[in-house]
Amino acid sequence: MGEKNIILTGDRPTGRLHLGHYVGSLKRRVELQNSGLFDAINILIADDQALTDNADNPAKIRDSIVNVVLDYLSVGIDPTKTTICVQSALPALHALTFYYLNLVTTARLSRNPTVKAEIQMRGFAEEGLPTGFFIYPVSQAADITAFDATVVPVGDDQLPMIEQTREIVEKFNKIYGKTLVLPRAMIPENEMQRRLPGIDGKAKMSKSLGNCIYLSDDPKTVKKLVNGKMFTDPQHLAISDPGHTEGNVVFTYLDALCRKEHFAMFLPDYADLEEMKEHYRRGGLGDGVCKKFLIQVLEETLEPIRAERARWEADIDSVYDIIREGTAKAVETTNATLARVRKAMRIDYFEDRSIVKEWNALLKQAKQ
Repeated sequence: MGEKNIILTGDRPTGRLHLGHYVGSLKRRVELQNSGLFDAINILIADDQALTDNADNPAKIRDSIVNVVLDYLSVGIDPTKTTICVQSALPALHALTFYYLNLVTTARLSRNPTVKAEIQMRGFAEEGLPTGFFIYPVSQAADITAFDATVVPVGDDQLPMIEQTREIVEKFNKIYGKTLVLPRAMIPENEMQRRLPGIDGKAKMSKSLGNCIYLSDDPKTVKKLVNGKMFTDPQHLAISDPGHTEGNVVFTYLDALCRKEHFAMFLPDYADLEEMKEHYRRGGLGDGVCKKFLIQVLEETLEPIRAERARWEADIDSVYDIIREGTAKAVETTNATLARVRKAMRIDYFEDRSIVKEWNALLKQAKQ
């Protein structure tokens, strides 16, 4: 225990995945998967967690699972190297969540910055907050520890969740003996990978805010979104005006996605992005040229993803088998952790009959 290098990551299945997911996590997951540095990589489709604020619409979650897995496969997640599994089909997670709840106070959960931010974003009133949503940091701790994860790739906004997990692990191990693995967060190295804004420039890309470019969007939709809705520099009214690249979503996306070879392919007037930015800052470069270049970069990125998705869409039976087999493997992994936890807590009553001797001794002692 603790000697292996294991990753756990995942997504809530509430719809198709978007460019923010790709830049912030999916691209990195493929790199980690292919690095050969990890003994196991697990991706959890967190449908239980998605139900905490979609309990009145479970069909939305059920229908989204296939789209999420198609997006995984289309970007290069390889089911022979990475285990894809469904949260609700892993009973050990539910039991671990219950045990961990007894180690966390409501006051501590109320102070979790991620929970506060999520409550505000979803518009929950304090008195109307679903209990399942309130305790989801504990559920996430169960997910992480059930897989003995040593590494959890997250953005800055999720760091409080990892800290909460570490607190639970440390408290459990202190009470019951060293049983659980202490995980650490893995933060993206590239600043642009940490938070990709929505096309409106006002917040991170989010399905609920409707400011996304989805990985499965067709070229016409991508072009329409970039040309019609993408935020640039409101002070850059004429082409000759000096422009600002900071806070300009077009350049933020180029920072995250474009490579030097894109200029040779699509915009040979510039050697690299910094040269293009300098021209924009001093004036003389129009938003139309910038957006056209971004659309070309996006298409070069998304076209192979769309093609791979179409290939898997033609064989949904195989997609189903990937999820089923990955989940079966995850059941074994998480059940082993649960057995270890129950043994540490001395509530594994039916593993052997030694408890009968303890009960007999206890009763005999009581009669003396």
